[in-house]
Amino acid sequence: MRSLPGKVIKTNVKAELDLRESAKALVLDIQRFSTEDGPGLRTTVFFMGCNLVCAWCHNPESTLFKKQVQWMGTRCIGCRRCLAACANDGLEFIEEGLTIDRKKCVACTSCVSACPTGAMEVKGIEWELHDLVHEVLKDRAYFGKDGGVTLSGGEALMQGLFVEKFLKELKNKGVHTAVDTAALVPRSTIERVLPYTDLVMLDLKLFDAVLHKKFTRTDNGLILENAKFLSDYINIHRRPELWIRTPIIPNATNTEENILAIGNFIRNDLSGTPSKWELCSFNNLCEDKYKRLNLKWDYTNVPLLRKSEMEHLYQVALNSGVDPDIVTWSGAIMVEN
Repeated sequence: MRSLPGKVIKTNVKAELDLRESAKALVLDIQRFSTEDGPGLRTTVFFMGCNLVCAWCHNPESTLFKKQVQWMGTRCIGCRRCLAACANDGLEFIEEGLTIDRKKCVACTSCVSACPTGAMEVKGIEWELHDLVHEVLKDRAYFGKDGGVTLSGGEALMQGLFVEKFLKELKNKGVHTAVDTAALVPRSTIERVLPYTDLVMLDLKLFDAVLHKKFTRTDNGLILENAKFLSDYINIHRRPELWIRTPIIPNATNTEENILAIGNFIRNDLSGTPSKWELCSFNNLCEDKYKRLNLKWDYTNVPLLRKSEMEHLYQVALNSGVDPDIVTWSGAIMVEN
């Protein structure tokens, strides 16, 4: 299996830019009844495309800004109709199952149409603005007082013009909006969406620039500058609410030095604007996604963190000088005897 590429592959640069700047968006998935993407019950829209390549990425199917076909082995009956349907000879059955040659696959979805059991799936659907607004508003009945719509990814703000229009439409309908972002985008993009955003969930993964580039293949200078800008904006406008999220990843982000550095940054540079700092424990449930995409995952067979490890880093965060009332941790942990 090949490794996850180090940058977004532009198979058709003009088409990609046209889509990003149009009234259409490329969406990976729409997840309903979410309780982990902001307050209350939420509908989360996952957008395609990401300019970070995190070694532990939980949504590898969202990294590229293009449609991708994947194989669901549990649904496959081995009829091989997909092979016959592929005009580019990009599919092959081996002992481990079906492999997809990503150099040959153009996501024409002929194999998807030919599959009688739904074992072949396409990830990445173009949505018109009006249609996507209509789709998420179907769920309005269960949003209640605290719920709403969250934009995630990938990196939703890579499709900034569409996202601005989408958020504006939702706010006009009285829906609570949240954006989950790493903020590796131009400041102008962030400025455009903030008037229509009730909550920003900002990922701060690693504070050290060298380690950030090692594990995400991207510098974090712009991310930290945008975090400061967000804080300044909130101090002026008294909105939106700001949550900081730090994934706790074995042998990467789970060090005292990293947690202390992020805590110091929150305390000294974000002027007390975050209302929550959440330490999110490592999740290994995405391994099958890599297999479906014929990708190698660096965290295969890496176990969950122990509760004692998370509790220790939680205490480190408390000792970093931030308001202790904003610190929390969440996620799956290893069962300890």
